[in-house]
Amino acid sequence: MDFRIEDELHLLVETTALFGAQKLASNERVHEHQRSVGDNLQDAYTEMGLADLETPDSLEGAELGSLAKCLVNEELAACDVGAAIALDRLGPALYPALEFQGAAAVAHLQDLCNGSIPRRVVLVIEETDRDPHQPISLHVDWVPAQDVAALMLLGPTRACLVVDGIETQPLPASGLRAAGASALTLTDALATEHWTDPAAASRAQARSRLWVASMMLGVLRATCDFSRRYAGERETFGKPIAHHQGLAFLIVEMNMALEAARLLVHEAAWRLDQGEEASLESASALIECIESARWIGPSGVQILGGHGFMADYPVEKHMREVRTLGLMAGGLDAALETAGRKLEAGAPPLDIAMPTGEGE
Repeated sequence: MDFRIEDELHLLVETTALFGAQKLASNERVHEHQRSVGDNLQDAYTEMGLADLETPDSLEGAELGSLAKCLVNEELAACDVGAAIALDRLGPALYPALEFQGAAAVAHLQDLCNGSIPRRVVLVIEETDRDPHQPISLHVDWVPAQDVAALMLLGPTRACLVVDGIETQPLPASGLRAAGASALTLTDALATEHWTDPAAASRAQARSRLWVASMMLGVLRATCDFSRRYAGERETFGKPIAHHQGLAFLIVEMNMALEAARLLVHEAAWRLDQGEEASLESASALIECIESARWIGPSGVQILGGHGFMADYPVEKHMREVRTLGLMAGGLDAALETAGRKLEAGAPPLDIAMPTGEGE
């Protein structure tokens, strides 16, 4: 069994890591303060082809698939996840358009984003399908965008696209500030487009969850790497704190949790690239990332002690960002519900002889 990625993807990862280190990591606090990334950075991201990794070939995209996107997301998020989300203007909203309608719908979303003011498309996953012919009113407490061109509502079988009546209110104290974190409100808006296809909805939802999970991987990796380096340099009682058994065990367990989550993400991405149904795998991957984040984030802060809460060090930002990421793509509860339904549907019936009551 060979877990190494292909040479083409390996080169893509190296190039992305270099871009992230040079352009994102060195300016992460600037992006957070400005609540955005500059036009020059957006242009560089596009010129490298990172904006079109999954875009169909007919739109001059690379069409490399889910695994390539997951690898790139992890590298960028490890440097500055807020900026990584801001740079990806379609984000997970790409997937309903791609799965339901293909290149034409994707081109329409791109046109919406590429106006005089660069804007983004936001995806909201809902528990039930909306009637596309009825006015839509809703309030979303948090979305990772401030300038919103369109809202994609994805239900169990249907997707609705809304482009008018969208209002946002900045959330200055929220996580993912570099992405422009805001509250979003729709009032009596009408869907300009809608599509119905249960299989397409399931696949779009799976790919959306992997998009979020791969971003979370990057932040978790950054936490593990920084806290490990800090523990190797910080000394108490004449030796690095990493040499004390309690912290040594904690560092190892953090990295074990990270690797376990990464394997689930990569397996789900591979299955999607093979054309397989991967709703259970993608939901499981997101669940594992969210659960790991609840432990790795605070553990990284704990290793730094009082320094962990200071803005001079990145782990406090990592903990905020990764917890906020867990709200996307329906969050933990929706992923658990999907995984539970898939497990129940695929479970064989119990072959157990029930007691008759005789002899009791």
